[in-house]
Amino acid sequence: MNREIIDINDCTILLEEASTDKTMVDSCFFDEPVIAIAFYGAGDVGLKVKYDNETKTFHHTKGMVLSFYADDRVEFEHHVSHEKPLQCLVIATTIKNLDKMPNGEGQFLEQFLSPLVHPQDHYVEGPVFNMSPEMFLLVEQFFNNKHEGHLKMMFYRSHMTALLSHYFGQLALQKVNEIKAPELEKIYLAQDILLSNLENPPSLTELAQRIGTNTNTLKKEFKAQFGVPVFKYLQNERLKKAYNLIKYEQKTVQETAWAVGYDSLGSFSNAFEKKFGYRPSQV
Repeated sequence: MNREIIDINDCTILLEEASTDKTMVDSCFFDEPVIAIAFYGAGDVGLKVKYDNETKTFHHTKGMVLSFYADDRVEFEHHVSHEKPLQCLVIATTIKNLDKMPNGEGQFLEQFLSPLVHPQDHYVEGPVFNMSPEMFLLVEQFFNNKHEGHLKMMFYRSHMTALLSHYFGQLALQKVNEIKAPELEKIYLAQDILLSNLENPPSLTELAQRIGTNTNTLKKEFKAQFGVPVFKYLQNERLKKAYNLIKYEQKTVQETAWAVGYDSLGSFSNAFEKKFGYRPSQV
């Protein structure tokens, strides 16, 4: 279990990583009431939020953003296994520090996350959605940072600002393109289908039929929710899985290409380099 805590600009950044060959539970509490945004990386760890007699369970956390208010009576329980390692970045602040934040973050928190700024319970949950590819890449960079000392703090400060700007930007976009709850459930079902069939995904028409909508609605609402078209999202997920297969499971480039649905090694390597900036053989 690796846990790092960094204090920047009246905010606290918490970086947590854990992997295990067995199954373990990692519990986390906050010493004082906080407003926080949690960004979950590639691990897809299980999460339970417990307070009083309530329990909220999240089964698919890969790429998830969770905003919340929580006091010291709230427990965050991560269920870590070999298949589901933990990779979580939390940016947290307190209500009293909102006016001190240097880039207007406090105003955006009030605008988009007002229920968290004026909590009515021990745990108040804000919007939950999936990161855009740009946000996911920024989160990965936090965990891959190699800087030390003042350069490290400069890196964290700049990347925290960039990540929050993308986060509030996505909230603003969702506000404009608000999707009704029944349609949102269909979009998340489409996401689950894609993630379960990365190597052999359905066509756009088949996917629309399986979730009970038409292709135009699927394309429009999927992009509104995730910030990219359906098959751009699919490609991003394939390449993120490929990166983890090579880095953490020691798969060869050829094995990895087949595992994520690429028949051509050249096409896979070119797509990988375009996304990450280096060839899969350099991971």
